[in-house]
Amino acid sequence: MSTKELIAAVTSLPVEERVLVVDSVLRTLNPPDEEMDRKWAAVAKRRLAELRSGAVKGVPGDEVFDRVRERLSK
Repeated sequence: MSTKELIAAVTSLPVEERVLVVDSVLRTLNPPDEEMDRKWAAVAKRRLAELRSGAVKGVPGDEVFDRVRERLSK
């Protein structure tokens, strides 16, 4: 099967099945790293606790993107 044929076959699948195919292919390029996943989970839990406690204040997404656009336009 050629690459074009494979892509045509995959794109004809229902969305849920395409997600499974994409996830499977991506995992071959970037295999899961359990230690890294644990570290990211710890960071996420710490940040959530900081938000909930009021130690840090969230920034609305639109404001974040505005800041990024401003920095990139310089």
